[in-house]
Amino acid sequence: MRLTKNLLALIVLAIGALWSLQGVGVIGGSFMTGQSQWLYVGIVTMLVGLAGLIWANR
Repeated sequence: MRLTKNLLALIVLAIGALWSLQGVGVIGGSFMTGQSQWLYVGIVTMLVGLAGLIWANR
């Protein structure tokens, strides 16, 4: 169960990082590229993933 929680939290963290990088224009090829709102959505998603990692490893 702990492994599942860690994997899920890491996936959420990685998706948040992807969205943030697309938001600042580092990764292209999407409607999200260069849209600053995706930077903020990605940061919030990364924080949720980080909180999930902390929760899973308590």
